[in-house]
Amino acid sequence: MTRNQDLRRPLAAVLRVLAVAAAYFVAGQLGLIQQIVVAGAKVTPLWPPTGIALTCLLLLGLRIWPGIALGAVAVVTAIGPLHPASFGIMAGNTAAPIVAYLLLRATGFRSELDRLRDGLALVFLGAGGMLVSATVGVGLLRLADSVPADDFWSAWSAWWTGDAMGVLVCAPLLLALYRFRLPEDAGPFDLIEPVVLLAGTVLVTLAVTNTHLSLLFLVFPLLIWAALRFQLIGAAPCVLLVSVLAITAATAHRGPFAQRDVLQTMVILQALNGASALTGLLLSAIIAEQQSMYRRIELACLGLTEVVARLAPGEGGPGWPHPEDDGRPRL
Repeated sequence: MTRNQDLRRPLAAVLRVLAVAAAYFVAGQLGLIQQIVVAGAKVTPLWPPTGIALTCLLLLGLRIWPGIALGAVAVVTAIGPLHPASFGIMAGNTAAPIVAYLLLRATGFRSELDRLRDGLALVFLGAGGMLVSATVGVGLLRLADSVPADDFWSAWSAWWTGDAMGVLVCAPLLLALYRFRLPEDAGPFDLIEPVVLLAGTVLVTLAVTNTHLSLLFLVFPLLIWAALRFQLIGAAPCVLLVSVLAITAATAHRGPFAQRDVLQTMVILQALNGASALTGLLLSAIIAEQQSMYRRIELACLGLTEVVARLAPGEGGPGWPHPEDDGRPRL
């Protein structure tokens, strides 16, 4: 190994850490655009940094955790003046995705998300790991008297669901984009269906989030269509669009979120976001697993056909008599 190669390795590691920190910070700034105050604590219904942090850990490994820590410090510092609880919140926001990553790794999680078990693991362990950040964050705010004791669980649930939605909405999309490759034979007409699907998702979501009628369920046929036809690379962008447009309507108190108190708004919003994310993620995983099974069966049948063909009568296979051989000795 040359001297230049010795220098490039640590430089590349530093650049990866800084890139992760920058991505975390930018995602945090985007998440802070749509904040909701719950029991004295400012929370976001969708916190993208958790999805970015977990994705980076899954793809790059535990060595990039300093980037997550730097990003968490930058986000908390940018929000406002620091106080003693801020440092604990930074630590909790750093530890949560690390805990989720370690739990997923212990179960043999595959980032391709092409098995139902991986989808369920992301739901229960990936989103479950965010209990750390919610508990630490709201607990410290309670100790600082920023959150009243009677409102602790409301603030805690809002914090946790926001972090969990960041995992369930953003991580599948990032993992799908990382592995997506456009087919070499793809033509312009192949883009018509996905474009129509994305446009339809936007139009339907805008319609159901701007009417007082309870029509939020109308987004699910589009999510099912996306998962069946394109698996995760199709379903994940649709889920993100539904979540962002629903959050926009909720923060503006439009449609089904009008004349609702904060708790009711969060329940309706996160029920929609969670159901959308689970529909896209789990159905895509089921379809991908079935297709993988069909391919394995097809390959096994093809291999068996080749074996039978080699042993077929007249082909000279061992133990197979010639069709004209009646078993009698010939002169």
